[in-house]
Amino acid sequence: MVTFFICIVVLVLGYYSYGLICERVFGIDRNRVTPATALADGVDYVVLPRWKSFLIQFLNIAGLGPIFGAVAGAMWGPVAFLWIVLGTLIAGGVHDYFSGMLSLRHSGKSFTEITGHYLGASLKQGMRILTFVLLIMVGTVFFVGPAQILADLTVEWLSVVVWSAIILAYYILSTVLPIDQLIGRLYPVFGAVFLAMTVALGVAMVYGGLPVPEWSMDMLSNNQHIHPEKFPVFPMLFITVACGAVSGFHATQSPLIARCLRHEGQGRSVFYGTMVTEGVVAMVWAAISMSYFGGIRELNVFMDERSGNAAMAVNEICTGLLGRLGGILAIIGVVVAPITSGDTAFRSARLLLADIFNFNQKAIKNRLLLALPMFAVAFAISRMDFGVIWRYFAWTNQTLATVVLWTVAAYLIRSSKNYWIALIPAVFMTNVVVAYILIAPEGFSLPHGISYGCGLLVGTGLLLYTFFYIYRRKKREVPVV
Repeated sequence: MVTFFICIVVLVLGYYSYGLICERVFGIDRNRVTPATALADGVDYVVLPRWKSFLIQFLNIAGLGPIFGAVAGAMWGPVAFLWIVLGTLIAGGVHDYFSGMLSLRHSGKSFTEITGHYLGASLKQGMRILTFVLLIMVGTVFFVGPAQILADLTVEWLSVVVWSAIILAYYILSTVLPIDQLIGRLYPVFGAVFLAMTVALGVAMVYGGLPVPEWSMDMLSNNQHIHPEKFPVFPMLFITVACGAVSGFHATQSPLIARCLRHEGQGRSVFYGTMVTEGVVAMVWAAISMSYFGGIRELNVFMDERSGNAAMAVNEICTGLLGRLGGILAIIGVVVAPITSGDTAFRSARLLLADIFNFNQKAIKNRLLLALPMFAVAFAISRMDFGVIWRYFAWTNQTLATVVLWTVAAYLIRSSKNYWIALIPAVFMTNVVVAYILIAPEGFSLPHGISYGCGLLVGTGLLLYTFFYIYRRKKREVPVV
């Protein structure tokens, strides 16, 4: 368990060190007027206390990803610990902090519009489509998953369809009502439940003396997945563990809170801090998953026999560690997490459409005009196989994260700031998403060597293009804020 504690300490220290570096590179101005004050409308632009902004942002980003993703990622063994820690601090934290702060500097706009500002109109259109698809997929995944769990816990007539309808009704309200009326009131309670669940499981793991495996150098070359030939560590692990390391979905959520901050000094705790907190959650679930079933091999057998259904592993772990009552309470925490990401996914999709069409959202009828068709589409998608939706969600999610990191790198280059802080993870994630879609069964199923080579080629090409394109435009009229 030494590796687990070292990883937790590194994550916490990383917030106070690398998080501070990100803040200094960006260059905050505590006296700058924020969108929450300058554009206050009582609906989306509302000043909230920092603690409330933190909890809302945390619950926005901490859906099924750091739980289901960490459980599935644990099948590769302790190498997952390394990705969670480094991914959180060097990729995810950078991604979340700069996407949130750039939205803050650009009137709380969706990141698709910011991408167009720094990388051009063509990429902006592509980002709009990619982001909207991701948000609808997230909203769908994050009501189908909880509905399945709740259906297993309740009486027979409360089926998956019934629970889906109940959750969707809540989603409609949270999407169209002012942010401080429903989300602002419920999230502090939900946040306390979710964090209490994570702490309870962590304490039970330590107190119970579960044999959490230790990390060693040979873990980098020792793929412990039950199907290593189909699931190589690179790139499969880096797609599977997304929300606990780096996730494009987070950039879709940051504008919600960028419209609620009182001053720029709150950005590090609200954006970088929530990413680190999510990394801790992923560490807890990865460690428990590797140890609860008796070892990594046993976890692989359990998951393989259940077609990779992480929900069944979560149910088993919660009930086994905390007893029947404690397990139910923990599962409620697990259910709360995706619901509080799904609702803001739809809210973000509404705001994205409003930005695209310049459609004023002050009147509730305008909000409903954008929201209701989205829910109809989501319900139709929900009738598809959950596993298929999840896999495409994961790849789309990481592809969006890659584009966000390239946008941040472009901003830093044009601002004559330390662009390597974003450029290195951008190149790495480019390799990941290209190699994945070429290797994966749901992709092109190409040989590993060809896939890795293409990933490297695309990453290098984008690196050269970014330098050439951004430096060429550096002195043009587009302002840097």
